[in-house]
Amino acid sequence: MKRYAMQRLIEWKQTPDRLPMIIRGARQVGKTWLMKEFGRTEFESCAYINFDRNRRMAELFFGDFDVDRILRGLSIESGVAITPEKTLIILDEIQEVPAALQSLKYFCEDDRHGYYIVAAGSLLGIAMHGGTSFPVGKVDSMDLYPLSFTEFLDATGNATLLDLLEQQDFALVSAFRDKYIDLLKTYYFVGGMPAAVNAWISKQNYTAARRVQRRLLADYEQDFSKHAPTAVIPRIRMVWDGIPSQLAKENRKFIYSVLREGARAKDFELAIQWLVDCGLCHKVGRVTKGGIPLKAYRDIPAFKLYVVDVGLLAAMTELDAKTLLMGNAIFTEFKGALTEQYVCQQIAAELGTEAYYWSAENSSGEVDFVLQHGGKVIPLEVKAEENLNAKSLKTFVNSNSLPFGVRTSMSDFRKQEKLINLPLYAISRLWEVCDAFEG
Repeated sequence: MKRYAMQRLIEWKQTPDRLPMIIRGARQVGKTWLMKEFGRTEFESCAYINFDRNRRMAELFFGDFDVDRILRGLSIESGVAITPEKTLIILDEIQEVPAALQSLKYFCEDDRHGYYIVAAGSLLGIAMHGGTSFPVGKVDSMDLYPLSFTEFLDATGNATLLDLLEQQDFALVSAFRDKYIDLLKTYYFVGGMPAAVNAWISKQNYTAARRVQRRLLADYEQDFSKHAPTAVIPRIRMVWDGIPSQLAKENRKFIYSVLREGARAKDFELAIQWLVDCGLCHKVGRVTKGGIPLKAYRDIPAFKLYVVDVGLLAAMTELDAKTLLMGNAIFTEFKGALTEQYVCQQIAAELGTEAYYWSAENSSGEVDFVLQHGGKVIPLEVKAEENLNAKSLKTFVNSNSLPFGVRTSMSDFRKQEKLINLPLYAISRLWEVCDAFEG
């Protein structure tokens, strides 16, 4: 399947003064496949080394950080002659040998720039190893997420529909809205985890995709026990298992007492940060106003927590395909949570920016996401169905003297005074639409 991150790697390859590249992301988002495919398509040879339970590599990096000695060891381990300018060196699960991560700075400092090194590991280990000096300023990095909705369209053979979105031909897009909506609902269930998408593509079977999702959730549970500090594991499980109930609330702000009566922030801060660091959660902070830069107006104690993938959230709640695809009034509220989860995921994967939200101090007013782009604040309200109401959005736009706001829903694209409605399935075009808005 096509991953847009491949273009980022190609650009990195073409950079004369490139640094070693670290690809970060949650387990099973496709890091290994991406690196190997990059090596296969862009290089004459590829030296792949997996550090997981690899005693030889632990011993190799236990010694000094002499670049020539390390290169000889990597060549022997991979069985590939490493040739400058022609070989891609892949260091997979690098967090399992912290010294290997530290050694990357010596490759950066080496006068020779003919070596292409790509390393990967879940944030699971990279952020949590104590006593290891991370090579700050000596490596480049990129985050890999589950397949975005546009990548899902491409993977499922809907490239023509994707082309319409990219061309922003919204008149024609509206003519095929039923197809987009059906595919979006499928994406809500299948999500973007590569193994689940592959299961759906190969069998066109929701049960097969859900089986993969359950396996992934079980693997994550095992990772808690394997990698997290023992004292924190029970609280990590409580936070992880409690996310669906947090998002099911009308106010989706994270409330500690939902996890346990009397719980306080200090009881769960480390557990939440651990989940965020390993890529399993998106933490969306609250801002008190729509000013530039948004980070300056962050209300640090207040936040919302989403998981890494909308399909996994559906699996965590055991939401069946019929309910999700056909619609059921009982699940209207949680469909809103799924829709917010979907948008949050696309903001990270497609738009590449940090998301915030806003809520009024003394009322129920809230804007689901507040983004910063091109020197402007972009408020984004999310509606699960065809909803054209936007009272909180208009209030936020006017009170912060913003040029416009964006509402995303199942309704067709339209521009009004100080308001854009962007279909949920076209959220990837948000920046282009905002840049073209003239009021």
